[in-house]
This record gives sequence, structure tokens and C-alpha cells, in this order.
Amino acid sequence: MKRTLLVFAALAAILLAGSQPAAAANQRYIVRTTGGLSSVLRLCESANCQVQGSLDGNIGQTYLVTSSQNLLANLLNPILNLLESLLGIQSIEPDQLLSIPGVPLQSAAAGLSETAPVNYYGTLVWNGYVNQPAAQIINLATAQSSFQVSGAGIVADIDTGVDTTHPALMPVLLPGYDFTRNQPGASEWLDVSGAAPGMSSSGSQSTQTLFVQQSTAAVLDQSTAAVLDGGPYSDFGHGTMTAGLIHLAAPTAQILPLKAFSANGQGNLSNIIAALYYAVQQNAGVVNMSFDTTVPSPALSAAIAHANQSGVVLVASAGNENTSARVYPAALNPNVMGIASTSDSNVKSSFSNYGSADVWIAAPGENVMSTYPGGTYASSSGTSFSCPLVTGTVALMLDARGGVNQANASAALAHAQRLTPNLNHGRLDVYQAVLFYLSTR
Repeated sequence: MKRTLLVFAALAAILLAGSQPAAAANQRYIVRTTGGLSSVLRLCESANCQVQGSLDGNIGQTYLVTSSQNLLANLLNPILNLLESLLGIQSIEPDQLLSIPGVPLQSAAAGLSETAPVNYYGTLVWNGYVNQPAAQIINLATAQSSFQVSGAGIVADIDTGVDTTHPALMPVLLPGYDFTRNQPGASEWLDVSGAAPGMSSSGSQSTQTLFVQQSTAAVLDQSTAAVLDGGPYSDFGHGTMTAGLIHLAAPTAQILPLKAFSANGQGNLSNIIAALYYAVQQNAGVVNMSFDTTVPSPALSAAIAHANQSGVVLVASAGNENTSARVYPAALNPNVMGIASTSDSNVKSSFSNYGSADVWIAAPGENVMSTYPGGTYASSSGTSFSCPLVTGTVALMLDARGGVNQANASAALAHAQRLTPNLNHGRLDVYQAVLFYLSTR
């Protein structure tokens, strides 16, 4: 077999020499193989690509490669195609650049003015955050007190990172990892040049309520707000907000921030895949994925299947395009639960995607209030912020008793407040979900 592969590699190199026009430099591809690193190295010897590293840790089946040529066009060559088969190559796909979807500008939540500190499971937070309408609608406090649950296990949050010094989150934050820089830690502030958490240029505190994103109203100091006004910082704070909503639902669960997106809301698919494998390796019980793409990915599907087989529950936002078209990973049901958004009046949000292809259940997602970088709070709208309320509910189930997996978590969460058929099982009811889960022991 080894001799056969060498012969094909030589023939492929001869056929490729001078036959393919150069394309843009550093094109990125995700390669899945059953043959390990050696098979990808041999493929790249013949197809003019370079192996950048493994995306799945020590599993050794998913790799990131780069090429100055169009790798997919090269592989249309019949000899390379045969070589691909002999090497155990399962799939090769472009490394997509994903974007966190925005929503139309919403009004600021009334809770942003309710700044009185209250004790929330040992940490002082704003009253408007704990007692906001979204928490009341889903019967959160009732479930927490009735079943004596406040969250357990590790919740991984694949997003833009987190404010690692936020007073509400610090007690439950794990170190995390930054896949955009390939280094430990997951601070959102690393993306922001010229801004420091919570201080004005004079070094004094001076806060006001203002819009700093397309869809977010936050309380920030004047100088920081100027730096974050749109452009490359359009999604700064997104990860701190999703983490804060996980914390709202499950205040004693540990949160593992995994930074796969930058402050501009963009992130490579390869970083998301690497984050999924990392979450499994770090013993996460549930993963929050507040992002979507319209393009299916074999490598993403494989990473999600691996997480499910390892007992990890996966929750994803259903998207903000007001469509029933499939988006991923939400559409990878039954391996993922897709979450739509509802208003405080229990109707589908105008921006929310819908239909059983993407939606398992819905949760409040309009003017939801959460933690925000700089030790402050913000309100925003979108399925991105419905999703972590469901993710946190799974952590409450983990606190109620062990043994939570994708199947029984989905079944429990399906015991929701029935609304219109396009929202599938309806709107999240935390009390009913935990009650049903406990009844199935």
C-alpha cells in the first residue's frame, strides 16, 4: 500500500505542475480523515497545501490546512481523487467565515435603570437583571426555589469571549481559551484597542445609557463608548451577555468561555469546531452556541456528533432572519436544540427564525438584560439571547440529578408553554422542564 501511495503522489505532482493557476494566498480548508496526520501530510505533498494543526485534540481526525491554490479544484483531478480515497480522506471543505447575526435596533430595557444591588447567590448584581420580565416569564425563580437547584457542572459558551473581571461572573468563570489567538484565556477586551474596562480618560467613573451596537444599549463610561461605536467592535460584549444569561438561569454552574469570534462578530468555522472538541475534553455538560450559518458543514456535524456521544447537550440559536430555511447548527436536530425568540407577550419575535427544521423551543429574546463588559449591564434582542436561557436550564437539570444527555434534556424542555405551531414545542417553562426531567428517573 505504501508503495502504491508514493506512486500516486508522484503522478499527481507531475499532473499538477503548472496546470493550476495560482489563487488567493492562504486559503483555509478543513480536512477530515480516518488516516491520521500522516494521511493529511501525504495529501498536502501532492496537492500543494500545508497542515496547520489538529482541530480535535488528540483524536487526530480533523485538521486545518492552508493552500495558495484552490485546493478543491486541485482535487477534481482523478488521480488526486483516487489518492484522497486511498488515504482515508472523508471530507474537505473551505473554512467558512461566520458572522453573529444582528437584529433591528430595539429600545433599551426598563431594567437598565434599576441599578439597586441585590444578592444573587452570593454576588451583588443589579435588581433589573435578576427581576427582569424574561426571568419571570419562564418561571425561573419558581423552578430554582421549588427544586432547590441553582445550576451544576460546566457550561461552555462559544462566543466572542467574556469580561473576565465582571463582578457578577468572576466567581463562576473558568479560564477558558481564545481560539482566535490560540492562547489560554478568553477576554473580550483583547480585541479592543484603546479601551479599558469601566474608566474614562480622566480615570474617573462617568456612566450614562447609550447605544454602542446595532442592537445593544449599555451603561458605559464616555471614552469607552466612543471606542466601541460600531465598526470593528459591532459585537463587542456579545459573549459577556450570553454568559450573563447562562448565569442568570444557573447562577452556580461554572462557565467555560471559548472565544471563537472577534469583536466584529466574525469567526472561522475551524475555531468553532476546535472549541467544540475542547469543550468535550474539558468535561462540559452543555454547550451554548449563539450563532448560525446557512452552509452545512461535514466537519461541524462530526464535531457535534462527537459531543453528543460524549454526553454533552448542545443548544444553538435559531437565527434572526425571519425565515424557516435551515441554519446550522440549529438544524442538526436531534443532536442540537435550536432556540427561537419570543416577545414578552408570548408571540414570535418579528426577526426570529421559525419552523421545526430550526426550532425545538423558543425563549424570551427581546430587550433582554444581561451582564456587559466594564462590570456593567446591557439590553439586547435576538435568538442569541434566547439560547443561553435554555442552556442554563439544562445546567439546572444537571443540578437536580445527573445523567442529562441530549435526548432526555430535549424531551424535558419540550414540556413548554404551547404557542403557535411554527415555534414547535413552544416557549420555555423552566419549572415544567425540570419537573418532567425529575419525573423520568
